[in-house]
Amino acid sequence: MGAQEEGGNPLAIRRRRLRYRASHRGIQEMDIVLGGYVDALAESLSEGQIERIERLLDESDSDLLAWITGQIDTPADVDRELISEISAFQAGRFKKQ
Repeated sequence: MGAQEEGGNPLAIRRRRLRYRASHRGIQEMDIVLGGYVDALAESLSEGQIERIERLLDESDSDLLAWITGQIDTPADVDRELISEISAFQAGRFKKQ
């Protein structure tokens, strides 16, 4: 959906930007993990959910990957609930394959 099709809808534009940002991280694993999560849910995300994901995307790829895979504990100042949701989404995705 292009900007003209979105009719200048700010939420639709944020969803599109979020999809791009989540799937162009720099580490291919994070492109797959975050890009897949956001792509699957993008059209149903509320503004609040988008804000939560945007804050998470400010973290480094190596930290995000370690938290999502459970290699290290997610710090208290990071959205642990969202990390758990992404981790569970990924686990479910790989079980289906």
